[in-house]
Amino acid sequence: MLNRFARAFFTKLFTPVARLLLKLGISPDVVTIVGTIGVCAGALLFYPRHEFFVGTLVITAFVFSDTIDGVMARMSGRSGKWGAYLDSTLDRLGDAAIFGGLVLWYAGDGNDILMAGLALACLILGSVVSYAKARAEGLGMTANVGIAERADRLVATLVTTGLVGLFLPEIVLTIVLALLALASLVTIIQRMWAVRVQALAEA
Repeated sequence: MLNRFARAFFTKLFTPVARLLLKLGISPDVVTIVGTIGVCAGALLFYPRHEFFVGTLVITAFVFSDTIDGVMARMSGRSGKWGAYLDSTLDRLGDAAIFGGLVLWYAGDGNDILMAGLALACLILGSVVSYAKARAEGLGMTANVGIAERADRLVATLVTTGLVGLFLPEIVLTIVLALLALASLVTIIQRMWAVRVQALAEA
């Protein structure tokens, strides 16, 4: 949902930044890689120490590279399969670092097995959501369905985690992670069903 409604806004917002980076001779691939490193560093350096707010600020500062690199690629005429592949692959690393950072805290000093389990479930199920779509496309089919797209999951997790780091009670994060895990599971089922329907139609 956020992908559809926010893409145009952020594209317009970051176009001047993309234009400046291109003038400086920086390639979209470099922005993608640096952005991923920043997201992973913010998640794995701060979340395991329960510095949720600072970690979220760092992650948010770098997560917009996912939009900037796309704008740069289109402006420079470098849009292609390699850029799309690199972007999608590194997105998985960033997502894993965010939920992995939460797992490290709650499985360690946070001492909350339920929360560690929920964060781990979000990590695993989120990866399968992406894989289900990628595998379908590799087989010549589509799986563009589901109630939990990546942008929705990412925004919900970062906003809630950041606010828990400031003032919200931790139970709010528990509820959000549980809902995200459930939504991811439903999305996996939706995508599998969509592919099954297509496969049967081709048989």
